[in-house]
Amino acid sequence: MKILDPPAVRRWARLAADALGHARSEIDALNVFPVADGDTGTNLHLTLLSAAEAVESLPEDVDAAVVWQTLSYGALVGARGNSGVIVSQALRGLAEVLKDGEDLRAGLLRAAVLAREAVARPVEGTVLSVLESAALAVQGVDGDLPEVARQAAGEARAALRRTPGQLDVLARSGVVDAGGAGAAIVLETLAAVITGSHADRYEVPAPTLRVSPMTEVGAGYEVMYLLDAEDGAVAGLRAELDAMGDSLVVVGGEGLWNVHVHVVEAGPAVEAGIRAGRPHRIRITYLAESTHTGGAGRGVVAVAAGDGIAALFEECGAVVVRRTPGTRPTLPALLAAIRQAGAEVAVLPNDEGVRAVAAAAAEIAREDGVVVSVLPTKATVQGLAALAVHDPLRRFDDDVVAMTDAAGHTRYGHVTVADREAFTSAGVCRPGDVLGMIDGDVAVIGDSVADVAVTVVDRMVAGGGELVTLVTGERAPQDLAGLVEEHLGRTRPGVDLVVYDGEQGGYPVLIGVE
Repeated sequence: MKILDPPAVRRWARLAADALGHARSEIDALNVFPVADGDTGTNLHLTLLSAAEAVESLPEDVDAAVVWQTLSYGALVGARGNSGVIVSQALRGLAEVLKDGEDLRAGLLRAAVLAREAVARPVEGTVLSVLESAALAVQGVDGDLPEVARQAAGEARAALRRTPGQLDVLARSGVVDAGGAGAAIVLETLAAVITGSHADRYEVPAPTLRVSPMTEVGAGYEVMYLLDAEDGAVAGLRAELDAMGDSLVVVGGEGLWNVHVHVVEAGPAVEAGIRAGRPHRIRITYLAESTHTGGAGRGVVAVAAGDGIAALFEECGAVVVRRTPGTRPTLPALLAAIRQAGAEVAVLPNDEGVRAVAAAAAEIAREDGVVVSVLPTKATVQGLAALAVHDPLRRFDDDVVAMTDAAGHTRYGHVTVADREAFTSAGVCRPGDVLGMIDGDVAVIGDSVADVAVTVVDRMVAGGGELVTLVTGERAPQDLAGLVEEHLGRTRPGVDLVVYDGEQGGYPVLIGVE
């Protein structure tokens, strides 16, 4: 391969996201700096997943500049955590150079420079060192694109092994830097796409000592938000946030910024953003809760039947238990997830048949001292509604009430295809008929997934509603969302529509009305 053309960029984004997904828990286990909150692998996976989904949404015939810019934008708006924000800035550096077809050497150097500039107080032995070492190692390389990519990936791996010698907390804990491990995988997958030599898994160095969670955290909250602001306002915001806390990273440009900081009090950090511009997608995480594993803090467990649905729940901070459509998760899997989630746990079964298993797992967990509440979510869309109002800073009982209320105010429906003849509340169905379900009952029988979905949505919003959520599955028609949007625009112009790709295999579409 001589150039990174748009199809190669798409393949790389997806391969990097998938590789980080496979390595997520191993990278999380390395996470001791800047705070031992055990989520660096998860944050990097979600950051690259956002970038991959952004480029995959583009038409096939767009040029390289659009693909690279979209990759950068997807990473920026989806960046999670300190390392995720830094890696998103590195992707921006690559995009700035490679969108014009220049060589990978210049792109890697620009990536390393922008990543370092994004951090208010750079520390060696971190993801910054890995990116910089990889970039500097290839500046004198005279080879072609595959050779440059191979050497960058090899040096990233070597630089990762050196991080314990650069940062004392890594050496004491017997680990390499977690963010650096993720960056090495990103560069290794880039080399794999360019050379055509994909690996089944990408290595994450295991800890050489047992890593004990830190018991003392210097900052109480991780604050993140996207910020619409003029470029000139950002310097003042950086200075203000730098005086408040640490782990400050502000990245972006052209009016859109991603802000990350650890602070003692969350409110002033958000207020600083309001003075600079318009903060949105605000996320506040109580760090003291996430510095322990298995037994401290507040958490949510969500059961998901589909990779896209699982990613949605994970993006909202839930511990996910996966199942295939039509099956139940095992009791040990649910119990392990509850124990992982914390000392106070809300469980979202998201299916009537899963609730009994969830209740049994909750009973066992309570014997270990975990406070568990199994919420009555009967569908994925109810689980999403409940998680949208979850607030770990509220009293647990109040949080459970709010989540239950949100789920209860969400009507749910789905479209499926009959596999046998049966009597239903809407009449007799035969194999191959398309069934529209509302709140668990067959309401519509038809022969087109799209037509039945539109009818189901129409009937559900007839009783009132402000927001329609569609979760599309593997067998959803490509134009389904557009048809529903067009119908709502004509008949219910005041109703908003949100569409997610759930990738579920059982139902072509899940529907929620709030």
